[in-house]
Amino acid sequence: MTIHPPTSPSGQPHPGKAPHREPPHLERQLSNRHIQLIAIGGAIGTGLFMGSGKTISAAGPSVIFVYMIIGFMLFFVMRAMGELLLSNLNYKSFSDFAADLLGPWAGFFTGWTYWFCWVITGIADVIAIAGYSRELWPSLPLWIPGLATVAILLLLNLATVKAFGETEFWFALIKIIAIAALIIVGLFMIFTGFQSEAGAAGFSNLWSHGGFFPNEFMGFVAGFQIAVFAFVGIELVGTTAAEAKNPERNLPKAINAIPIRVLLFYVGALIILMSVTPWTQFAAGHSPFIGMFSLAGLGAAATIVNLVVLSSAMSSANSGIYSTSRMVFGLAQEGDAPGIFSRLSTRKVPSNALFLSCVLLLSGVVLMYAGQDVGKAFEMVTTVSAVCFIFVWSIILASYLAFRRRRPHLHAASAFKMPGGIPVVWLIFAFFAFVLWALTTQPDTLAALLVTPAWFLVLGVAWAILRRRPAHLARFAVFQAELRADEAAAGRSKGAVNDRTPQKEQAPK
Repeated sequence: MTIHPPTSPSGQPHPGKAPHREPPHLERQLSNRHIQLIAIGGAIGTGLFMGSGKTISAAGPSVIFVYMIIGFMLFFVMRAMGELLLSNLNYKSFSDFAADLLGPWAGFFTGWTYWFCWVITGIADVIAIAGYSRELWPSLPLWIPGLATVAILLLLNLATVKAFGETEFWFALIKIIAIAALIIVGLFMIFTGFQSEAGAAGFSNLWSHGGFFPNEFMGFVAGFQIAVFAFVGIELVGTTAAEAKNPERNLPKAINAIPIRVLLFYVGALIILMSVTPWTQFAAGHSPFIGMFSLAGLGAAATIVNLVVLSSAMSSANSGIYSTSRMVFGLAQEGDAPGIFSRLSTRKVPSNALFLSCVLLLSGVVLMYAGQDVGKAFEMVTTVSAVCFIFVWSIILASYLAFRRRRPHLHAASAFKMPGGIPVVWLIFAFFAFVLWALTTQPDTLAALLVTPAWFLVLGVAWAILRRRPAHLARFAVFQAELRADEAAAGRSKGAVNDRTPQKEQAPK
């Protein structure tokens, strides 16, 4: 959890606070367009470009429903996160409100698990980049693209947070253009009756090869194993709260756009892919995006899409470096990580935390050389990452339940309430239980699932040592005092506004 000076709704420190007592804090440099594109980049993960081939081969056309269901459930998780973050602008990430609402243990476990999630995801992205680089340059040693990726992203993130936002803006824009191009080319192939060895392109391919559920229920279940990873990072917009300009306006806009993005980028793209080529032609380890452009005879376009897939993995790794460095920075400020990681550079960037993240990403190169199988390595780390992200999403929901119980007045005053409320939270918990069960149905994902608890065992031991330290208890008390002060100040500010509002203009309750 992160300690920051109490702030006003505008994000500026409240007057009266001694400047020399303020800990180093991040600056609000991310504009609306940055937040919107970061949210899109988070919603379009590497799993869509690299993992969708395996998902389609396992589930067939029912994969459309897989992505729709996951996107539907995670939208409500993001709405819960949005309501909590906006209930007190001194919350800078979900580890903050987890610590405040569930207890300091929740901030510790959430912060470190989210850090671990993105390190693992970043490793998967380095593996993906190396794999696709090998397709473009077969003689290129695996360590070169891996090392180059980490070096480039480190330099970009060491500048300013605005540089990160700008980089992610263009990465996300490339992904949007690639998917839009795929949909346009695919529609042209469908409506012109394009012929290939697999037959004619047409929407009938969605149901004429065994129906929507060709592998029956268990095939449908298998789709969830891989598809969940495609959505990791959807909560990334929540980690930008501390550096977003006007979060009350920009965060709701980014979160509310999630359903449209899922329908367009996931469902729309997959419908086109399986209409142009029957689902039986897809295989694990091959990007359907590259395959479709190659099938259309657009060799240059296929190469370009390969570069787009590389940029998508770069985008995800870029997000990972950003989010892990901010999380470690917050943990260090609270005393849950070594103090060296709480230092900011002159550009207000947590440089030491950035170096830590980048060093750990290099383990992806080691993992590839240890296994010599890019596909298997990617599969293992993505499963571990998905399980850990489910834990983080569950903590967000548990925090929402505590918020409704402990702060009903803030929920009543919220302008960004989670639709469905408490019943929907329990529905999503049931869905997460279903996904975990789905991971037990295949030997490869089961092995990764069984390894994951070791991480929580390590965290449990670390917390048992840390939680009784007087310095840690004192810092948590300061953290809570700052949150209450900010909450009270926001309440006074809102009350003053209401007092100045003519009665006839007030909205009906």
